Formats: sequence, structure tokens, C-alpha cells
Amino acid sequence: MARRPDLVGLTVLAMLSVRAGHPYELHRFIVDTHKDYVTGLPRSLYHAVEKLAGEDLIVPVETSRDGRRPERTVYEITDEGRQELSTRLRVLLENPGPDRRTFTAAVSLMGALPVPDAMRALRTRAATIEGLLAGMDAHLRVMKDGGLPDILMIEVDYERALNEAELAWVRRVVARLETGELDWSGIVKQELLSRTLDEP
Repeated sequence: MARRPDLVGLTVLAMLSVRAGHPYELHRFIVDTHKDYVTGLPRSLYHAVEKLAGEDLIVPVETSRDGRRPERTVYEITDEGRQELSTRLRVLLENPGPDRRTFTAAVSLMGALPVPDAMRALRTRAATIEGLLAGMDAHLRVMKDGGLPDILMIEVDYERALNEAELAWVRRVVARLETGELDWSGIVKQELLSRTLDEP
């Protein structure tokens, strides 16, 4: 059985790839940017930070206290963490799976990848979906030729429609990347650094 991807850890790595931060900042950013695929906050976030630190994918670089507030530890991503982020993101972008939430997460964090890497991953996904659609079409033809009523195949038709819609969307994004209409080189970091994430 395939292990479910760690979307909270992935999000932490992506955010720390832009700038160092402490868990409260990360929490605020997740909430403010509506990363709704991240569930179980704040416990899941602190658990992810602890796990990533234990794997040396992130490291503490500073601990501070502001007045009577609790101590805050600032973390930054390691080189191993950047490699892990890149690998995890590419896998989620390339491979269609039954849980569409993982693709939503990957797309949401795609700006952490270099544009050419994201483009290659999306092209791979498009090719895989094309293969899935061809397989579904063949299956539907066989069932129909066997006299099976359409109503008994309606869920396959539904899944086919979802895959077809996703393929069309992926192709549009790839086309925008190819023309340069969609290009985040340097933009993501600048935008995130311009945000005030600390408590008011």
C-alpha cells in the first residue's frame, strides 16, 4: 500500500525554501493563503517541523523571545531539504493518483520549482493522463460491446470526464509556460519576502 504524501511537511519545506521562519509564521502563512489541504493545524505543523528537523531537512538557526511571548525557534532549509522538496514536488506533479488533493497541493507549491522542472513534470503528467484515458475508452468499448447498460458504467464515465478536464487544464498551463505568460522566476521569493508574517 502506497504511503500517503506528507503535504504538511511538503508545505513547510516549500515555505522555508523561500525564507527562514518560525512555526508561527508558517502557520499564519498557511491560513492567510488558504492552503486548505493542510489539516490538523497547528498540531500537524509542529509535528511536521519536528520530523523534518529530525531528518536534517531543516535546521534551527535562531531562538528568540519577544517580551512574555513563548520562545520562537527559526528554521531554515538544508541542501538535503531542497533536494527532497524538489523530488517530492516533481513526483506529485508527474503522477496522477486517486487523491486529487495531492495535485492541488503540488500545484499550490509549484512555484518552489524552477520553471523548466515544473514544465517537464506537467508534460509527464499529461502523457500519463492520455494513457489513462485511452485505457478507459478501451474498457468502456469492451463493456458496451458486451451489452452492459450505460448506467452500470457511469462511474467510469465520470472518472473519464474528470481526467479529461484535468488534462485540458494541464495542457493550458504547459502552453502558458511555453509562451512565458506564466513565469515565476524570481517572483515567488520577492512576493513572499514582501509579506509581513509576524504577529501584529
